[in-house]
Amino acid sequence: MLFDYKAFDQKGTKWEGVIDASNIDSAINSLQRRGYTVAAIDPALEKSSLFGIQLTFLEHVSHKEIVIFSRQIATLFEAQVSALRIFRLLASETENPLLRRILTEIGDDIQGGSTIAKALARHPDTFSSFYVNMVRAGEESGRLDSIFTQLADYLDRSYEVMSKTRNALIYPAFVIATFVTVMTLMMTLVVPRLSDIILQSGQEVPVFTSVVMAASAFLTKYIVLILIFVAFAGVGVWRFTKTEIGARALDELKLGIPYVGTLYQRLYLSRIADGLSTLLSAGLSMVQTLEITSELVEHRVYREIIEETIVGVKAGRAVSDVLGNFPEIPGVMSQMMKVGEETGSLSAILTTVAKFYQREVNNAVDTLINMIEPAMIVMLGLGVGTLLAAIMMPIYNIATGI
Repeated sequence: MLFDYKAFDQKGTKWEGVIDASNIDSAINSLQRRGYTVAAIDPALEKSSLFGIQLTFLEHVSHKEIVIFSRQIATLFEAQVSALRIFRLLASETENPLLRRILTEIGDDIQGGSTIAKALARHPDTFSSFYVNMVRAGEESGRLDSIFTQLADYLDRSYEVMSKTRNALIYPAFVIATFVTVMTLMMTLVVPRLSDIILQSGQEVPVFTSVVMAASAFLTKYIVLILIFVAFAGVGVWRFTKTEIGARALDELKLGIPYVGTLYQRLYLSRIADGLSTLLSAGLSMVQTLEITSELVEHRVYREIIEETIVGVKAGRAVSDVLGNFPEIPGVMSQMMKVGEETGSLSAILTTVAKFYQREVNNAVDTLINMIEPAMIVMLGLGVGTLLAAIMMPIYNIATGI
């Protein structure tokens, strides 16, 4: 929450302002760390509101901020700074109000005797179970500095792959949306006026032109109903994908689309290999590693594969043997994992696998972008050109008297 304060610095200069803290004691401590002597402090009226309604639901902590936070905390641990002081310092320095409140609360929990992992676990929307378990492993092994560095590296790699894949799919979606918008505007605004001219001329209308004119008349007459139907259908599909059956159907569809399915497969394989490697290097057991990775993968098909693998591992089977039974897991991946198990270097092998699939994803995305851009331009040109030809040819015949 926010506090209005009046304070004096060491030179006696008076300062007034607003400070964000979880409670009044935290606010006073933060001001004192800055070298201020607090004269007065009171809860402030929140200004980040609209008509008196707080807009806290708009606040969020970005992936990038978590990466920066992880690197900062790793550096401070290497400098032998205490955990409590680290979180107090980072809370006072961050510009994100939500992250500032979270770090302040974590600092308060640590001051009350909580472990770092337990304090982080109280904020699942910001720190995933993967993150919390990595930190717990670092506390148990006394390697928090290296663990936070590994976390930052992992989040960096994950963000790079995911953002590149997402951006590759945004471009064609934008072009398709533009194409649909242009065609709709032409069919509802341009074609009806030209159709009147063609019909008034009394000449014979070509079949293709008649089809375009009929489609334009239908679209113009029922455009509102069509938009309402599309809106309800979109909401219905969105709600269906939020159910277990719908979400699984969507995940299966992702893997079934030609070329794009291969891209998604490599993306999830990269995430699985990277997650397993990072967790194993932190000292977690294989079962713990698989359980956390199943939550990390965010794809129901691969999650079920990992869950079945957990059952097999608990029964005494090797991970590579269980994974090798699933067609969604390439044979090269299971074979490389088998080599890692036999040589005792599974974590290193998984790191190699993760890097391989990350390169494959990057190459596939680059290829997809190079293919989509000219294809979309040709599609847009053909669509608009065909529409114009169907209407303009009769107009040309009228103008030339043919």
